[in-house]
Amino acid sequence: MSSKSPNPAGPEQNPADIAREAFRRLAIRRIAPTPEAYRDIYNEIAGIPTPPAAAPVGPVAAPDTGPENLLTRFAARMTEQPGDLADFGRRFSRAVKNRDWEAYAATLSQLAERPVRKAGGIELAPMPEGEQTRLLRDLLSRTLTLAVASLLSATPALAAEAESLGAATREAFSEADLAEIATRLKQLCYQIELKSSDTAEQQELLLRLFRLLLENVSELLDDDSWLRGQVDAVQALIEGPLDARALEAATRSLKDVIYKQSQLKHSMADVKVTVKNMMMTFIDRLGQVAASTGDFHEKIGNYSNKISQAQDIGELNQILGEVLQETRIVQGEALKARDNMVTARQEVQDAEARIHALETQLQHMSELVREDQLTGSLNRRGLDDVFERETARADRRGTPLCIAVLDLDDFKKLNDTYGHIAGDGALKHLVKIVKETLRSMDVIARFGGEEFLIMLPETAVDAAVATMTRLQRELTRHFFMHENEKVLITFSAGVALRRPHEDQTELVKRADAAMYTAKKTGKNRVVVAD
Repeated sequence: MSSKSPNPAGPEQNPADIAREAFRRLAIRRIAPTPEAYRDIYNEIAGIPTPPAAAPVGPVAAPDTGPENLLTRFAARMTEQPGDLADFGRRFSRAVKNRDWEAYAATLSQLAERPVRKAGGIELAPMPEGEQTRLLRDLLSRTLTLAVASLLSATPALAAEAESLGAATREAFSEADLAEIATRLKQLCYQIELKSSDTAEQQELLLRLFRLLLENVSELLDDDSWLRGQVDAVQALIEGPLDARALEAATRSLKDVIYKQSQLKHSMADVKVTVKNMMMTFIDRLGQVAASTGDFHEKIGNYSNKISQAQDIGELNQILGEVLQETRIVQGEALKARDNMVTARQEVQDAEARIHALETQLQHMSELVREDQLTGSLNRRGLDDVFERETARADRRGTPLCIAVLDLDDFKKLNDTYGHIAGDGALKHLVKIVKETLRSMDVIARFGGEEFLIMLPETAVDAAVATMTRLQRELTRHFFMHENEKVLITFSAGVALRRPHEDQTELVKRADAAMYTAKKTGKNRVVVAD
């Protein structure tokens, strides 16, 4: 053993310390970290005598598996160590299994460079870190490597930096390492913030462009156009906060409407082609009549010359007979043209009626985007239209207008107990009872998940409260049936009388507050708003 490299510890020394010292000596002596070289240095430090090399037997010497076995045992011992030393052991084991000695040497290098604490000038293996610290380091590393990097997939440079930070966090054990990671993390957050600002600005520009396009299309449409309902629905959607569920629901609704409208448009196009053909036929027939009439006038002129040159009565009678024959021919052509014109006119009238019916259907399809697909009640867009119409009428006539905001009681419990299908069925059952109980002029709209708004035109507040109470009794009488089981559903409601020229937002806010008061004071109640 060299006097310049004394053995720092006995055989009971920790394998990590022996490995660290072995790799350091390999580096000092500038020896390649092969299994054989590492075995010799390891045995030198641990005080293990190096066995003599066995003479080759036969024509080919058997491979010396001693160094590989030594590295395997070292990896196994490392795997049994506490803390992150076990992670090093697993990496050593993978390298031995794959016979990847370069990876083994790289892992040894990382182990040798791993920070250690010093006491009395002697290097010691680091104490096992606390479980919370290890978990926090692992959590931060996973967050950077998996979550943050995946969210930055559109910017490969930032994603790579997040992954690099995650890997560095897992290997950080000193204050210097943590300070460096903190600096890099701060810079990454700054870059993400800049990128987020750019993305938000791009989205706002796209929305502004889309709004401008919709406004331009809207200006080109007639007031009763069947496209206006769809344009209005999309405009209302992008004005509010963008919500994935709302976008999906609007997309499904528009797809259904567009499909049905495309069928109706084809039918309308066919009818218009029919009208066009009939008009062309009418014009052709009219031209034929005009041509026949022109020939008749020309022939009459010739007959007039013949009459003036006639010499006797017989010749005059012959000319008169020819005139009468031509007159009957022209009369027949005129009657035939009249009948054809009457028929064409009837066909045009029938086609116009079909076009009107198709346009009515298209208008109805456009209005479907104003209905809630699940319950058949109005959606928020439909409610806005009705509110605008009814408030204008109430202001013009001076009549009262009430609204009621109602919310199903214990709806989450119903969903948890019977499932979401039962919850959807309960919502549809409520709307069915409401439509059967209220007047035709009253309107119900779905305002949220299990929240509805009922508009009661020409209704005072006392009558509105009585109506909601009657509706609660009807729900009690007509049980909701789910898989042959009776399920009692109730609701809490807040009723508000519209003040003069009060807008929709304030009116709904007052009714909503009254509804929450009904919830807090026992449920299945009706409370009048302040």
